[in-house]
Amino acid sequence: MKSLNNSVLREPGMPLLVIMTVLSFSGFAALLPVAPMWAIEGGADAGGAGLVNGILMLFTVLTQLLVPSALRRFGWEPVLVTGMILLGLPTAGFFLSNSLGSILFFSALRGLGFGVITVTGSALVAELVDPMRRGQAIGIYGLAIAGPQIIFISGGPWLAETVGFGLIFAVGLLPLLGVVPAYLLGKKAERVPKSEGKPPYGQLFRPVVLLLAVTLAGGALISFMAQMTSSAGLSTIALLVLTVTTAVSRWRFGGLADTYGASRFTWPLVVTTVAGMSLLGWAVSDPDSTIVAPLLIGAALVGISYGGLQNLTLVLAFQAVKREHYGSASASWNVGFDAGTGLGSVLIGAIATAFSFSTAVLLVGAVSLLTVPVALRGRHS
Repeated sequence: MKSLNNSVLREPGMPLLVIMTVLSFSGFAALLPVAPMWAIEGGADAGGAGLVNGILMLFTVLTQLLVPSALRRFGWEPVLVTGMILLGLPTAGFFLSNSLGSILFFSALRGLGFGVITVTGSALVAELVDPMRRGQAIGIYGLAIAGPQIIFISGGPWLAETVGFGLIFAVGLLPLLGVVPAYLLGKKAERVPKSEGKPPYGQLFRPVVLLLAVTLAGGALISFMAQMTSSAGLSTIALLVLTVTTAVSRWRFGGLADTYGASRFTWPLVVTTVAGMSLLGWAVSDPDSTIVAPLLIGAALVGISYGGLQNLTLVLAFQAVKREHYGSASASWNVGFDAGTGLGSVLIGAIATAFSFSTAVLLVGAVSLLTVPVALRGRHS
């Protein structure tokens, strides 16, 4: 496995893609749990804080829908460079104000950039690597995404509370350093497939629905783990467990998908999501005293399914289409990912405001349960 992964990393353009991805997702991940905290510092309630990542993901999704046509019209270089600038530069606005309106405005701008980077990144994996090793390449790409998340999603809230929000906002500017690798990668990725006919969105329904449900759970936990637990230290540990298991799972399931096929692993991972969210709902049932064991076990289970299904559904999406539709497959997959993340943030914030975090977590877990029949449809392929 190690030698195969190394050979994938030596594919032309892959090192640049990894560097660009690490820088962009460092800036993204640092603010994902901290921006809602910044809104609460400014006087917002849980519902308002939930809107922060909801707006971020709304503009991400709207942008993702336009990226395939932008690539065909302008090419890789200007699209990649513009995406890195839009993701990094608006972060400077967080230094200026913690009012909810200001945070939502700059989050929307960052969403434009993130929409570009997510679609182009996953599409480039499909373009750069042979389909027989695509699962492994997606695993490496997933590690480049998950590494920053391990550091900043788990440690971001603690750093913000102990060192200060300014440090996190500075990390949020890192995508600006990614402009150079983005430009160089754009020079290497000369081929922009021309779309032939209408993309087969019906064939993408299954992977996108499965991804939407698991990212609904993941987005909920990332946005509000700091608020739903009884101490900053405990939320940091829980987020660390979530992000580490996500990273390992997303990487390891790449090789399994190449060897055994992606479909057979989807339904067990959906069930794992449900089990994890159930444990987490129990763990946070008392807002003043979090139950540690089910919190950490639940976070680990959700992390396994969150990472594994990210890999497997992207493999399934590319398998479902021809090469000329890789851009549309990437856009559809990323819409599912980011719509789920944004909706998870908004839903858990709204439900927690009306009822409790425990109720919100259990209801989000129930959404994953509803997707079990969808996962079972392709288990033998």
